[in-house]
Amino acid sequence: MKIEELSALEVSFNQLIENLLNKKAENEQFTVRLSSERSQFTRFNHAKVRQTGCVADGWIELTLMADQRSSVRQFPFTGNWDVDWQLTYAALQELRNELILLPIDPYLVLPSGTNTSREVHLGNLLAAEAVVPNVLELVTELDFTGIYAGGVVIKAYGDSNGQKHWFATDSFTLDYSLFSISGQAVKGTFAGSNWDKSAYIAKISEAKKQLELLSRPAKELPRGQYKTYFAPAAVGDLLMMLSWGSVSEADIQQGNSALAALWRQEKQLSTAFSLKENFQRGLVPRFNELGEVAAPELPVIEKGYLVNTLVNSRTAKEYQKIANGANVSETLRAPEVSPGNLVFEQIFPSLDTGLYVSNLHYLNWSDRQTGRITGMTRYACFWVENGEIIAPIENLRFDESLYRFWGENLVDLTNFQEFIPEVGTYESRQLGGNLVPGMLVEDFTYTL
Repeated sequence: MKIEELSALEVSFNQLIENLLNKKAENEQFTVRLSSERSQFTRFNHAKVRQTGCVADGWIELTLMADQRSSVRQFPFTGNWDVDWQLTYAALQELRNELILLPIDPYLVLPSGTNTSREVHLGNLLAAEAVVPNVLELVTELDFTGIYAGGVVIKAYGDSNGQKHWFATDSFTLDYSLFSISGQAVKGTFAGSNWDKSAYIAKISEAKKQLELLSRPAKELPRGQYKTYFAPAAVGDLLMMLSWGSVSEADIQQGNSALAALWRQEKQLSTAFSLKENFQRGLVPRFNELGEVAAPELPVIEKGYLVNTLVNSRTAKEYQKIANGANVSETLRAPEVSPGNLVFEQIFPSLDTGLYVSNLHYLNWSDRQTGRITGMTRYACFWVENGEIIAPIENLRFDESLYRFWGENLVDLTNFQEFIPEVGTYESRQLGGNLVPGMLVEDFTYTL
């Protein structure tokens, strides 16, 4: 997107906020959230283009509050002022008529701050016509499938109290798999704000090596406990379970958190495990749905101890806590797990005999109160003996507690981290991802 187009959208959004301020009644307050994108999507199958095109999309979410009641409308944002204001004003009138019919919300939080911010992160993405040749030139002879999504994503906020935030970022993600003749696959992701050809070559070269290993006959392992190395992508899969009933203060208070025993200090994780929210990378906006701005960094787990939960203003009001800028769902937005001491060259010698796990899927809580997670291995997972890959494995189901694999059974974390991007495109392109190391674990439990 050209700078002029981006600026025009910002001007239109600001004008919409100003008009709402002029139209609101004295007893009314409002918040306005904007999500918009100009993205190119290209889908590949068998190393050929199956679908490609550019999408211009956006929506406004208007929340109106009065007399301890609130209601919400969502409608398109086009950047055309006449169209956008007509939709906004119609939504405002509908909300006014609706509010008087709604029950009082005792924990309703009104906009109260005076925060303002503006972040525009310009990148160096591939031109639309350059995406296909750059992606496919290294994989033309392979069964390559995946989706490239790239362009500018905009998140913005304004309210009746004068808070205003604008966040725009250029970014791309390439979510891909390489398939063997037998149907086995190597999965990878490549993402950033600047297309780095040498980094892409390195990614595909490593995937090709794993693809060759997958041609060996698969080894079927009996259920049991195995020493396991989890690559960063697999660690990222496990980490995101913490956003589902773990680090939320509301979940702690309501008895739904997998970290309740950690919070009560009945259990402790390994001193090698530390987790924080790190917004300093500029990949996601720091402001939440109420325009509140989180700290650049927030430690969550430090050397095995839970030092902070994620607290939004509604939870703070209900349970008399102090809010720290968490989003409405109190989920991780910019998580980072600190690295350890395991160097890349020592991964296989340190594993010696056991499993090398590249990816996981179908993760779920099997017993949330004890932190037990179940799931399956997937994509390029191998049996290793004496520090050497012997064979790919048949898929295994596991059932294990985070108090074990991030606790007493955690051997070490790698001294390097990888960025695992969010690749979701449902409703809109997702931003951010997690920065994680690989990890080596003793006696990880596989059940099927």
